[in-house]
Amino acid sequence: MSAAVSPIRLQIASSESVRECDEATVYQHCLPLAGARILELGCGTAVHTIAIASHEPSVSITAYEIDAIQHHKNEMLTAPPNILFKFGGAQAIAEPDNTFEIVMMFKSLHHVPLEQLDQVFAEIARVLKPGGLAYLSEPVFAGPFNELLRLFHDEEHVRRAAFEATCRAVSSGKFSSVEEIFFTSSVRFEDFADFEHKVINVTHSNHQLDADLFNLVKKKFEQSQSPDGAQFSTPMRVNILKKRS
Repeated sequence: MSAAVSPIRLQIASSESVRECDEATVYQHCLPLAGARILELGCGTAVHTIAIASHEPSVSITAYEIDAIQHHKNEMLTAPPNILFKFGGAQAIAEPDNTFEIVMMFKSLHHVPLEQLDQVFAEIARVLKPGGLAYLSEPVFAGPFNELLRLFHDEEHVRRAAFEATCRAVSSGKFSSVEEIFFTSSVRFEDFADFEHKVINVTHSNHQLDADLFNLVKKKFEQSQSPDGAQFSTPMRVNILKKRS
């Protein structure tokens, strides 16, 4: 796994070739999960939440989701008993100070309103115990899957803003940078209908595609379609920050 480590100067993307791996490989290697009290912010469909709770039964995970529709779906899941789902956003975390050893955000930081990004880091610092870790996983703005998405949802500006807020959190002295890791993960769809369901029609965003744009996205997607589905490699960046004592 290729990693870049820096106390202050972070990189938004890697100029080097990086390893392809499942993200579970990254957080299982880098985080002291056993027995940890974990807060996940923006848990989405709770894929990572359930994977972590199942793999390490000694953890307890409080998982927040701000999309009311998705939160309701999460509450209906048959999930491990060491998960507690809560409704709410990262900007105002309804948890006591110095509560968690680990805070995790999987591809959710760039969805925070830009004017509230610094507040998110203030809240993470507040609820983390001294020496606690923030694990921030964000997609890099590059690659074929990104080119497909940007046809109808260009996230370059918000992803850069999320990265810059991460840098400010370090330079402000609230956190130290423990590690910056670049890797590529793989995302697979059965067909375009699967992509439409999971990406275009997600409830946390209101994607409006007219007929011409819809057909353009479908044509672009089908260029990667095979009898086994469509698979894309997506470059990722993980920043691990430590709350200063």
